[in-house]
Amino acid sequence: MTILIKVLQFFLSLSILIFIHELGHFLAAKAFKTRVDKFYLFFDWGFSLFRCKKVNGKWRFKFFSKNVPEKYTTTEYKDAAGKKQTKYEPIDINTLPEDDWRRSDSTEYGIGWFPLGGYNKIAGMVDESMDKSQMQQPPQPWEFRSKPAWQRFIIMIAGVTMNVLLAFVIYIGLLTKEGEQYLPTSEVNKYGISVDSLGYEFGLRDGDKVLAVDGKYVENFQEIPMQIILEKAKTIEVERDGKDTLINLPEDALTKLLKKQDANFITYRFPFVVEKVMDNSVAEAGGLKEGDAIVGINDIETPYYQDFVKNIKQFKNQDIEVRVLRDNDTVALAMHMTDEGVIGAYCRTYLPDYFEIETKDYTFFQAIPAGFSKTFDELGDYWKQVKLIFTPKTKAYESVGGFISIGKIFPDQWIWSIFWRMTAFLSIALAVMNILPIPALDGGHILFLLVEIITRRKPSDKFMEVAETVGLILVLGLVILANGNDIIRLFR
Repeated sequence: MTILIKVLQFFLSLSILIFIHELGHFLAAKAFKTRVDKFYLFFDWGFSLFRCKKVNGKWRFKFFSKNVPEKYTTTEYKDAAGKKQTKYEPIDINTLPEDDWRRSDSTEYGIGWFPLGGYNKIAGMVDESMDKSQMQQPPQPWEFRSKPAWQRFIIMIAGVTMNVLLAFVIYIGLLTKEGEQYLPTSEVNKYGISVDSLGYEFGLRDGDKVLAVDGKYVENFQEIPMQIILEKAKTIEVERDGKDTLINLPEDALTKLLKKQDANFITYRFPFVVEKVMDNSVAEAGGLKEGDAIVGINDIETPYYQDFVKNIKQFKNQDIEVRVLRDNDTVALAMHMTDEGVIGAYCRTYLPDYFEIETKDYTFFQAIPAGFSKTFDELGDYWKQVKLIFTPKTKAYESVGGFISIGKIFPDQWIWSIFWRMTAFLSIALAVMNILPIPALDGGHILFLLVEIITRRKPSDKFMEVAETVGLILVLGLVILANGNDIIRLFR
């Protein structure tokens, strides 16, 4: 059931993002009186789940239908050099039935069957559809290619702009409704940090209190891991046993962090206060009660939950003594461990039970500048992540994830605030990825348009077709890399 919830959230979020992105292109094209032949959510290769179009003043609908035939007939011939060529000739629409969709130049709206995006088919534009038929006809005033470069530039950048605006609107709504919460580093320092094997390798130790990253205090503790990664931090200053200690991170720290794909190399720690004791468990048999605080196993001190987790596994199928604090007294409980090395007790993990969470409330008008700032902070952070991917020495490309990784970021439960927060993040990610100067992406078209505006020379249709093909190969390669990494990680 949890997998189904994740999948549904993923596809709903993706649908919203693609719809908003393509709506940007659509509205901009319409504003400049540019014909949009098709407006689709998802791809309709071969057939579509749903399509509709206005024909002779009436809306017509089709379900699970094959693609409509093109408006052109094709004739193959050999040119003077003996090379095979294809000639496209428009069909005489007067010979078509009255209800034939090809008699109408209005936009066809639909939902495709392949859920990996969506598209606008703008008349007179070389795009991912690679439809050459219209491009071989004389340019028409309502076509994309006939519009001034500045209008084409606006049409192309409108999709990315809409994704940024969507994130902005979502953040305004979340800040107005929920405010902004974060865990202060000063609160974490009450107990000190917990580190895994990688954090230990870097020189950090359990109980350290973080004072600064590259000489700067980080107020929000949960930002520290990304601060280390995105800013390529060199040092971490901590307080250890009452003394300030400067830790120099190894040169390959960034590579190891990216490969690990886990920010828990440094995290907060907290006492093991029992939330629930499972029925028929080792804990129940030993007399453990809700509210008990576990502080030791045999002669090992485990004042924190993380200490308990690190040590309990070594006592599989053994008799142990678990020491707990109960009503200000220390009580020793005898237990016999299972072969799995678990006692059957849940820890209380509600952070406000242990830490003072910083909360800042916003009115609607206060949320507007705060949402603006958050949107562009997220844009900057994601751009830094993309730069890491294209920096070979970091091997960040090994950490790139595909659809499985994206799906995993959604929670097991449907919580609307988290869903919208994830959607805002993915909207920013889509904007940044689409602005990359790769042909077949919006950024590639924008780059060519900027060159045209500066040089006043328009690239040929043939050049654009070749560039689009190369771009599609590059994009396909990135998709294969990302999803290939996901598959490899499944078997590790």
